[in-house]
Amino acid sequence: SVSGARPSLVEYVRQLWGRRQFILAFSRAKLTAQYSQARLGQLWQVATPLLNAAVYFFIFGLLLGAREGIPHDVYVPFLVTGVFVFTFTQSSVLAGVRAISGNLGLVRALHFPRAALPVSFALQQLQQLLFSMVVLVGVVLAFGSVPDLSWLLVVPALLLQFVFNTGLALVFARMGSRTPDLAQLMPFVLRTWLYASGVMFSIPAMLEGRDVPGWVADVLQWNPAAVYMDLVRFALIDGYGSSYLPPHVWAFAVGWALLVGVIGFVYFWQAEERYGRG
Repeated sequence: SVSGARPSLVEYVRQLWGRRQFILAFSRAKLTAQYSQARLGQLWQVATPLLNAAVYFFIFGLLLGAREGIPHDVYVPFLVTGVFVFTFTQSSVLAGVRAISGNLGLVRALHFPRAALPVSFALQQLQQLLFSMVVLVGVVLAFGSVPDLSWLLVVPALLLQFVFNTGLALVFARMGSRTPDLAQLMPFVLRTWLYASGVMFSIPAMLEGRDVPGWVADVLQWNPAAVYMDLVRFALIDGYGSSYLPPHVWAFAVGWALLVGVIGFVYFWQAEERYGRG
């Protein structure tokens, strides 16, 4: 048989499942090593998105009036939640771009399903988000929200977002393996996505009273980053009711996760033979 030949899709899934302990251990090791040289260590996992939220609050909340349509006691948890949730997707994509090109020594030295790398990086970002959720819950409680059964909705929302993020990481891992310069371009693309996803402002409130084509409003509200942020905000923040959510939001959350997750996995698997070569 051909050495390094691509297995069938079913066999590939079986091999990947067989490496689940490696995926978990690798993601934990990367998470631990990420800030090992910093004095504050793992505190930067929480400090970085909090500092970003503080900057966005000053520029968009105070100077540009992005709080329009959102109660003042809701805006801070609204903003912090958006930053934390969007950072989850952003970091997964950036890590995915470098998953293969940044680990060529490992790819060339060992035989294993290459999808284990982008999956482990997405899992690393999920673990980082879970650490940050402790601070997020504290912010939400400080601004008057009370623990409720709706908080349990955070679990399916983040699991669906994790599947979506993993699919994106797989897509960009394959693209980044052939085009390393993509890692320099993606921060600009992701920043544009951030500004269009309602991280700092409510999309329905901003669109209200403006002459915007219907399809533009639909694209803004149903883009996956906005969908997952809205679900987590709805679950945690008492003042963020269903009126802020687009219709069929859970259906879109499931659809985005399945669509991107499946397409990303198949797209990555199709180039399995070429990773680390050339």
